[in-house]
Amino acid sequence: MSGHSKWNNIKRKKEKTDGQKAKIFTKIGREIAVAVREGGPDPASNSKLKDIIAKAKASNVPNDNIERIIKKASGEGSNAQYEEIMYEGYGPSGIAVIVETLTENRNRTAGEMRHYFDKYGGNMGQSGCVSFMFTRQGVLLIDAEDIDEDKLMEEALEAGATDFIADDGVFDIRTEPTDMGAVRDALDEKGYTFVSAEVEYVPGTYTRLETEDDIKNMGKMLEMFEDNDDVQAVWHNWENAEDYE
Repeated sequence: MSGHSKWNNIKRKKEKTDGQKAKIFTKIGREIAVAVREGGPDPASNSKLKDIIAKAKASNVPNDNIERIIKKASGEGSNAQYEEIMYEGYGPSGIAVIVETLTENRNRTAGEMRHYFDKYGGNMGQSGCVSFMFTRQGVLLIDAEDIDEDKLMEEALEAGATDFIADDGVFDIRTEPTDMGAVRDALDEKGYTFVSAEVEYVPGTYTRLETEDDIKNMGKMLEMFEDNDDVQAVWHNWENAEDYE
């Protein structure tokens, strides 16, 4: 089910307007800036930066934008100093939600996150209240069209993947978090193109929403999170997320 839900979410994201794409570029720009400050501007020696650059390219961020952000982040200036903060809570009917943020103002961001949870029938909890329900995994998705499943599975497992799932027109390759970059690079060298490739919070179980109000409120909550510039990623265990259009 995870591949199906994830695939539908990605297909919706790829249909976003130019304005929404600009928000994606802004969010990835923050990730690049933080990675450069933490590990330097050379992706060859900064694996975190290398992973984010790959993510940026998968999101169609132009190379010029990527290079400009790296140059700016590695120079002197009054760039905002972003802090990584994770918020946890529940959506309607107990849907578990994890929100990853990068913010230069933790008070503002905490207030906004709490407001989104409260407004749509959920509540923000303490750190650790839902994260125990998720595991960190590398997740690499490849469009199944014109791909030899057996060949890809063999090459993925040889590269270090821990699991291989064929689901709803996409191949979902799982890795240990620290192995994601190496598996991605190995498959990239063999000519595969990724729909997405990143380390994610993967839920152990999923919860299905049954009422129209719950589905609408959960969808609106996720939209509010995703539209906030401070939010880098949202993870949840909503099983039938594709029911929200």
